[in-house]
Order: sequence, then C-alpha cells, then structure tokens
Amino acid sequence: MVRGIVLAFATISMLAAGVSGACAQGLFGAPPANAPADNAPSDDTATPPAASPPAESATAAPVLPDSPTALVKPFYEHLGLELDPAERKNFIDPAKTVLDKSDALRNSGQGECLDPNMALDNADYDKAAIEGSLKTIEAVRGDEAKVVVAFVVANNAHRLEWKLKKVGGDWKISDLLSVTGEWALSQYQCE
Repeated sequence: MVRGIVLAFATISMLAAGVSGACAQGLFGAPPANAPADNAPSDDTATPPAASPPAESATAAPVLPDSPTALVKPFYEHLGLELDPAERKNFIDPAKTVLDKSDALRNSGQGECLDPNMALDNADYDKAAIEGSLKTIEAVRGDEAKVVVAFVVANNAHRLEWKLKKVGGDWKISDLLSVTGEWALSQYQCE
C-alpha cells in the first residue's frame, strides 16, 4: 500500500514537472541547444501571463498602438521593410549602423550585404503561412523591450527576437536576432 502511494506521488510529480515545462515553452519551443544564451528571452523580463500560457495570451491580446509589437508587426506584413531607408527612423545603434553601411555598400555598386527578408529569418516569403502561424510575445522592462516572433513556413519553425529601446518616448529597434538561425543583425560587417 505504502509502495503504491509513493509510486503514485512520484508519477504525479514527474507529470507536473513536464507540464510546467511545456507551458513555459508555449508554441515557441526551446531555443536550439547550441544557441547563445543571450538570444533567449529571460524570464526576469517577461510580463507575467494572465490566465493562459504566453502564446495563447499573445494571440488573444490586441496589439496596442505605440507598443514594441506595433513597431515590429509591419516587418511581417511588408517584405524587406528593414532595408527601406525611409524606415531607418525606427532603428538605433547597433542595428542602424549596420543598415546604413549596407545602404552605402549597395549604393556603391559593390553588392548586397543583407538578405532582403531578414525579418523572416531568411525563409521564403509565404504571406498566407506567415499570417496563419505568426505569434508574438512582448516583454517590457523599463525603457527596454523584447518582442519574440515565431512563425512556420514550409513546415520549418522560425523564431526571432527584436530588441528595442525607448528613445524620446518612442520605441526604436536596436537589434534583430534569429534564435533558430543563430545570427544577429548587429554582428554583420557591411563594409
């Protein structure tokens, strides 16, 4: 009898640990085993979810105007928007410097430095697939924010992290990281 109770308690403990881990990962999954630790959003910056897991609450919550997510969302509605010089007002260093150097390289006729669909993790543009699977989670801590974006294209999951800072009352993008592709915009040397 005691042995049965101990076995049942051990089983329940293991199930509870597995369920809490699954909820923490949500639809975004765990970062790749060899991904840099800085690429994963840290728990201390996450806004606590309401009554549902983060991925579900992110899809149910409307995007608030002037929020970090509102600044990031257009990059998934218009291919290559990050390379448009008219959008440069939405960036600060280090991302702005890399984008400016990329423009200079392109204008010199020496070639391209950046892929025109970095916001898509260099995946092929499939508007229907992106719109149907796009999920976002926003975490704000003071004047800094992260927006994690996940979507599926051609059965491949992609997860990116946008880093933002508040400058003069407006959110600006300081970097873009691919958790799945293990690259960062700030690491490019467009020279």
